[in-house]
Amino acid sequence: MLKPGDVVLTKVQFTDTFEIKVRPAVVLFEEFNNIIVAGVTSNCNMKGIPLTKKEGAVKDSVIKLNYLFTVSRAMISKVLFSLTTKKKNIIFEQLLKRLKVLNE
Repeated sequence: MLKPGDVVLTKVQFTDTFEIKVRPAVVLFEEFNNIIVAGVTSNCNMKGIPLTKKEGAVKDSVIKLNYLFTVSRAMISKVLFSLTTKKKNIIFEQLLKRLKVLNE
């Protein structure tokens, strides 16, 4: 069973091409076998939430909250590690800040 904050390896279709690649992503929530994830990149120059090797990442990386997508369970090959409660709270706060514009 996947949990919010699990970092998984999943198939991702890129927005600028039809190419599908296997990439890490953070599980945000799951509903009816649709899993909403945030992409992770090792390009530390990109804007996002830092994710370090010390936390479990293969390379220092960034969680990209501007890159959310839905995957099915079949697209996820494995769980790599789980984020700390502190890191999950940072994700929550950043997502909430971005979604507040819907309430304005």
